[in-house]
Amino acid sequence: MKLTAYHEDFCFMIEEDLPEIGWYLFVYNQNQSCLFDYLQNSQELAKEFAQQEFGVPLSAWNLLEH
Repeated sequence: MKLTAYHEDFCFMIEEDLPEIGWYLFVYNQNQSCLFDYLQNSQELAKEFAQQEFGVPLSAWNLLEH
């Protein structure tokens, strides 16, 4: 499962790695280059981290459809 959010000029994506690894928060710029990746223990912690560090509202997250 992948979640995406757009805030200011950045795209944020949360993606699960293997359950024993955790969830990654990726931060992309306008050129679709990955600037940062942060490993968190859960999807909720990744959302909270994005909110605290980048101001991404919790309501901004959407399920990415393939």
